[in-house]
Amino acid sequence: MKVRAFRETVVNFCYSKFAAIFLFLAVFVFIFVCFNMDVLEFQHKVITTFSVPRPHLQHHFYNFQPRSPEDALEERLLLDSIAWPETPSLPDPLSLEQTTDPAHSTFTILPEKFRRQWHVGDQLEVIIKMYDFQGRPKKSGGDVLLARLHNRARGAGVAGQVLDHLNGSYSAVFSLLWEGNAHVEVILVHPSEAVTVLQRLTREQPDRIYFQSVFRSGSVSETTTCNVFLRPTPQPLCNYTDLHTGDPWFCYKPKKLSCDARINHSKGGFNQKLKAEEEKLFKSGVNMKVSIKASGSANVNVSKMKGQPEVKSSSLKSGPSGYYYQDVWRALGGTTVRQFNTSSVISQCLKGKVVHLYGDSTIRQWFEYLTAALPDLKEFNLHNLKQVGPFMALDYANNILVTYRCHGPPIRFVNVPTNELRYIANELDGLVGGINTVAVLGIWSHFSTFPIELYIQRLQSIRRAVVRLLDRAPGTLVVIRTANLKALSLSETLTNSDWYSLQHDKVLRAMFKGLNIRLLDAWEMVLAHHLPHSLHPQPPIIKNMIDVLLSYICPQKAG
Repeated sequence: MKVRAFRETVVNFCYSKFAAIFLFLAVFVFIFVCFNMDVLEFQHKVITTFSVPRPHLQHHFYNFQPRSPEDALEERLLLDSIAWPETPSLPDPLSLEQTTDPAHSTFTILPEKFRRQWHVGDQLEVIIKMYDFQGRPKKSGGDVLLARLHNRARGAGVAGQVLDHLNGSYSAVFSLLWEGNAHVEVILVHPSEAVTVLQRLTREQPDRIYFQSVFRSGSVSETTTCNVFLRPTPQPLCNYTDLHTGDPWFCYKPKKLSCDARINHSKGGFNQKLKAEEEKLFKSGVNMKVSIKASGSANVNVSKMKGQPEVKSSSLKSGPSGYYYQDVWRALGGTTVRQFNTSSVISQCLKGKVVHLYGDSTIRQWFEYLTAALPDLKEFNLHNLKQVGPFMALDYANNILVTYRCHGPPIRFVNVPTNELRYIANELDGLVGGINTVAVLGIWSHFSTFPIELYIQRLQSIRRAVVRLLDRAPGTLVVIRTANLKALSLSETLTNSDWYSLQHDKVLRAMFKGLNIRLLDAWEMVLAHHLPHSLHPQPPIIKNMIDVLLSYICPQKAG
């Protein structure tokens, strides 16, 4: 009996062990299979070594996820602050008859009823009334308007502030800052109906500018499409999202090569997809960048009271950041702008300094200006493409180093080596900083076709890096260049409209407000000047910008 009982105990024990082992193996196999199915499914979508939030298939094929609750709140507040007035829906096919017509629209200097005396320091108000092509008054807002006050003979100019009353009328307010004649100019950049199209393009076709990368291994070479987000296809993706900043970038995986074989980045092209007749909304000389006529006089004569001091920003309730007089930019408040008219004066200011320029081609212009203006600042030939960089210039005798590097994607340059694709936040984190270090940032133009959330997230990561830099090296000077106006053709408008730039400019100013940085107001410096608008402002404007930059580096000593 004892032997039989012992045998049954052993058998039951073995069965229980076998069952446990079988159960363990079954669970292991189940987990293994599920894991590999997830991996296979994941690899079908993205080939990556870094798990990051991807654009979800919401609202067409993209959706940006803020990186923290604080970022999400800030993003929502920023989007509310730049919300454009509701623009009209468009009939299909489109007719211009009910759209804004600058030829029928007018502006009037107030007060209308009687002539008043104008003095330096006063505010001039203009009422603008918009009409359609049939001469009927518009009943809604949303037109994109610019206003400036100028006197060509005195080399004077100042930007006006435009207020939309949402009923077809607008106000423009100007600060009167010089004595003599002042001429009002009001420009329709886009009718509200054109804004409807621009908004739809960003919503439905954010990938209308596409990018490409070459992948190469030995004699095998493939080219695929890349972007911030890519439309879903069976083709797997290579995920190049930055490990540190989280900035997203994807390419379709080549058929034969690995994701590691990517060697460069280029702008691929532009897919223009407008609906029937929508091109009519973007006609130069008809309804795009067209001046509006005055109803009555467009001029006022400004006098200066005896002994009246020069206008300072403290005497203005709100207004422009500066103005031109005798073709020289004068800041209103903050740093006094000095004139750096000779190479020796510039070299003396920059002596012992390291100046790092990061951004797009509008920042590259500054590198080109400095190397042309300073004979002893010798550019070191790094054998890079002229458009792409990076660039480095050294004045050994005066211990001056100036560098330029373009910002990371999206960037519409051609043939940028992948090892030169650097995000500004990462570059700033690599700086030691200090009282002899200047970091200049300019990033806006290449984001215009994308949802504004992408730009907000990029600036948030840059701002965090700026804060870290100023925490570890408080003496570092950080200068941020704003967006500027440009000449507009149809293709330029659909990818880089002033309306897009205006929205990005508002976000940039709000994002860095309150930080210990210096803002260079390129928007007003281009708007207030008599020269034509250009993506790359003409030399007289660049010279004034450099004077502002150098005045930040070498401020005028008190007393």
